Amino acid sequence: MPNANEDNPTALSQVQRRAVSELLRVSPVADDLARRFQEAGFSLALVGGSVRDALLGRLGNDLDFTTDARPEDVLKIIRPWADSVWDVGIAFGTVGAQKEGRVGDDVQRFQIEVTTYRSESYDRTSRKPEVSYGDSIEEDLVRRDFTVNAMAVALPEKVFVDPHGGLEDLAARVLRTPGTPEESFSDDPLRMMRAARFAAQLDFEVAPDVVAAIKAMAQRIEIVSAERVRDELNKLLLSAQPRKGLGLLVDTGLGEYVLPELPALRLESDEHHRHKDVYEHSLTVLDQAIALEDEGPDLVLRLAALLHDIGKPRTRRFEKDGRVSFHHHEVVGAKMTKKRMTALKYSNEMVKDVARLVELHLRFHGYGTGEWTDSAVRRYVRDAGPLLSRLHKLTRSDCTTRNKRKASALSRAYDGLEERIAQLQQQEELDAIRPDLNGNQIQEVLGVGPGPVIGKAYAFLLDLRLENGPMEHDAAVAALKEWWAAQG
Repeated sequence: MPNANEDNPTALSQVQRRAVSELLRVSPVADDLARRFQEAGFSLALVGGSVRDALLGRLGNDLDFTTDARPEDVLKIIRPWADSVWDVGIAFGTVGAQKEGRVGDDVQRFQIEVTTYRSESYDRTSRKPEVSYGDSIEEDLVRRDFTVNAMAVALPEKVFVDPHGGLEDLAARVLRTPGTPEESFSDDPLRMMRAARFAAQLDFEVAPDVVAAIKAMAQRIEIVSAERVRDELNKLLLSAQPRKGLGLLVDTGLGEYVLPELPALRLESDEHHRHKDVYEHSLTVLDQAIALEDEGPDLVLRLAALLHDIGKPRTRRFEKDGRVSFHHHEVVGAKMTKKRMTALKYSNEMVKDVARLVELHLRFHGYGTGEWTDSAVRRYVRDAGPLLSRLHKLTRSDCTTRNKRKASALSRAYDGLEERIAQLQQQEELDAIRPDLNGNQIQEVLGVGPGPVIGKAYAFLLDLRLENGPMEHDAAVAALKEWWAAQG
């Protein structure tokens, strides 16, 4: 590693010490692989995010390498060595592998990707990058997205390669591009989103010229496939500080093309009709939802928190008394959520779950001071279904008032609702609410076979169950017969 004699030697020397420690940890596996490449007449270097994370002291067991060997040669070298190999990315010059290796007294599993030196770019009409292979590591590094990802460590000698000042930028916690930002974003417009993602993941600042280029080139993101945009958005949302990245998307105009519903929340101010800043409110709800996560980052919850109020711009009305209303914004927002997430190619299940949370996020506010009947509580649980724990978190997060008395009252009210849900769940097994008669019993009582009428009868009994709680068998049969007689 180079000597630290730059403007901030202390920061750089700390960074370098972390890197040495991290690289020594993975050396048994990395050096073994590098020697095999050397014996075959090729070079190998740890590269990109792996070097960056080593310098930050957070290198995991996912290791990225680059080489002058072509993909078919990589396969020949790596197949006899790795525990398993996959070549799904071979069209882009990438071969993946898994390898167990000893780290101290432990045996750990490493996920490895080896990519041939390459350059890639988009033309004005293609959604897929054109890949061409290079012959030098310098040629490979210059095509990387940011300088902090354009560093390499040649193996097994451990020679540090940093032609674009990535080490200094890492110490300064700034994101710059190896060449001009315009050239970088023209080659791959998704890098504009990566700037937002890395700002959120690493808590780095984005250089002013990079921000200016994103503003000027934001529309270029339209050439990138929805799947790639979605994946970057997910990484941003699952980061430690998504607010920072989302703010960059909105401030640069990139959000208008990626998630236009988000910048639309910045409703124009009106000196006569004051109301909450819905955009800032939504980011605060996201922050508060993240704070309530108890099993790691939850993408469904975070999407719901971010999008829960996207129906407000379309439903905003100025009332005669000067108030601003957003009637049924949760219903409109759920539809908008489905449309946007479908366009971004999210799975049907995730679209359904996030939209359902958006639709239900206001339901609690009818609870007031606890005057809900047991029937209403049952319906709340039934409508939330498996999303109930997420709905609890979303509803609690949606309180962003600075009025401590109001916030405390809302919190106590929701505590009360959760206590009632727990009591009813214990008494009635709310999570598995079913009618008191099943489909076969309904057919037997009514003397009819399968058909639409059984579904109607089932719905009637379920409604009765939600309204009155569990019923004795004979009472359920009597109620069903009474309903059947009324059907004529």
